[in-house]
Amino acid sequence: DVQLQASGGGRVQPGGSLRLSCARSGFTVEDYAIGWFRQAPGKEREEVSCIKSGGGRTYYADSVKGRFTISRDNAKNTVYLQMDSLKPEDTAVYYCAALLEVAGSCFGPFVSWGQGTLVTVSS
Repeated sequence: DVQLQASGGGRVQPGGSLRLSCARSGFTVEDYAIGWFRQAPGKEREEVSCIKSGGGRTYYADSVKGRFTISRDNAKNTVYLQMDSLKPEDTAVYYCAALLEVAGSCFGPFVSWGQGTLVTVSS
């Protein structure tokens, strides 16, 4: 029912930009937050950013604040992650997920997630 399609990954030089997209389908109730996560080889999954369904409130990991911007286009049923000033440390597989709304936090329990998209930042 709730399906996600992540795309937009690729290779970019340090300082470059990339825009990831998370296309959503099967949403009948707008009570899901959408979160972006990433996982590098040998590392645990990291919360990157999240946007709530109501009010558009956003959250960012300290490591990406000021560089990444999450947004949504309701007409296209898509959530974006604009990544600027990319660093080699940002290299990871990125994926998005639908999350249950939790008071005080955007990163609630997982409802569904799609395939990841690889982001590689190197010279």
